[in-house]
Amino acid sequence: MLLEFSVGNYKSFKDVVTFSMIAAKISAKDKTIDYDNTFKVNDDLKVLKSAAIYGANASGKSNMSAATGFMRWLVLNSSKETQAKEEINVEAFRLSTDTEKKPSYFEIIFILDNERFRYGFEVDRQQVVSEWLFRAKKTREYNLFKRDFNQFKIAEKFAEGKEITEKTRNNALFISVVAQFNGKISQKILQWFQDLHIISGLNKANRDYTINSLQKKDYKHEIIQLIKKLDLGIDDIQVEQPLTSDLENIFSRSEFSDNVRKHLISQLLSNRRKTIATIHWKYNSNGEKYRTESFDIDSHESEGTKKLFALAGFLVDTLKKGKILLIDELDSSLHPLITCAIIDLFNSSDTNSRNAQFVFTTHDTNLLSNKIFRRDQIWFVEKDVQGATHLYSLVEFKVRNDASFESDYIHGKYGAIPFIGDLHRLTGGPSAEERLEPDQE
Repeated sequence: MLLEFSVGNYKSFKDVVTFSMIAAKISAKDKTIDYDNTFKVNDDLKVLKSAAIYGANASGKSNMSAATGFMRWLVLNSSKETQAKEEINVEAFRLSTDTEKKPSYFEIIFILDNERFRYGFEVDRQQVVSEWLFRAKKTREYNLFKRDFNQFKIAEKFAEGKEITEKTRNNALFISVVAQFNGKISQKILQWFQDLHIISGLNKANRDYTINSLQKKDYKHEIIQLIKKLDLGIDDIQVEQPLTSDLENIFSRSEFSDNVRKHLISQLLSNRRKTIATIHWKYNSNGEKYRTESFDIDSHESEGTKKLFALAGFLVDTLKKGKILLIDELDSSLHPLITCAIIDLFNSSDTNSRNAQFVFTTHDTNLLSNKIFRRDQIWFVEKDVQGATHLYSLVEFKVRNDASFESDYIHGKYGAIPFIGDLHRLTGGPSAEERLEPDQE
């Protein structure tokens, strides 16, 4: 489970900001929300099941998911997909001379197998500047390793890293290299990052995840039921990969050996896009179900339906396995009631028995309600006049439990809204001041 994530000197984040899923010591107006939206780790720690991040356009909301995604990618791939002297694809804050020569900072705190880990690193384009891993079973924290450029301090409890320091390149993370050499602790940590789902925009990889999930018997029913219950008019989904004329031609060519034929078929199957068919009922003149009709999802379904299909595999997998899901711009193309239903899947103890966690960015102010969230589940990002993003939670404000979060936000009480100038002169009209002046005789 995720406890905290910190980032600094990355994209629009100049100073280090920290996002937390640790429940604050507050009470919601509706006590059932306290019960449903949090779960207890031990006597001293409660954790949130979901959190929403708000902010104006270009305020840095998407950079939160970008920062998490960058950290995840580097942990999983720096030891195997980067080469010696290859630059690290990190983007430092560019609007200050103070940050020009400083590394970017990333740290994450999480619980894995009932143990608390704190892992982080600092990197610039050329190298890993520092790296650290701490473990805590209760309140006391123990250092497993520390790295300062190419100088390492390895604790006895991290013996798996003892002989690996010299095998670690300047531009590779030590934790990733140790995992490649079958380090037990480091492999578990890499698996934790592997199970962290991050969705920023919809692409082929997102849709393929749902397609692959549909081919699993224990996932297909849940995915179809999820889509059906969201009232999209879809009764079933089928994934098809029809034979093409090229494939038929390979079968008919007698000069191909079996090995060549198998290779060509494999190449065609891997490169050909699978067709997703949505199944709808067709009705007769009496309004009775007559037969089904098959529609191609790309040609006949809405953008919202395509998005829900792409998300469905992640939603089901996250809930079934108790994983973590981060979605950028959740409300894009989705009706507010569908967005609420997705959030309720995570906040409900009935559908989220494994304590999966859900973090998303949004502009949907309908969700700013004390009937949906506690104050510590609502976060804001705002840029200052120097272009740096700041991150803060609604729990930092003195707000009554019966206050209208949405109204207060729209009226600027919490910040993180756009400041829109006078647009009346955009097409040659009078300014706001001129419209207020009395008519001149």
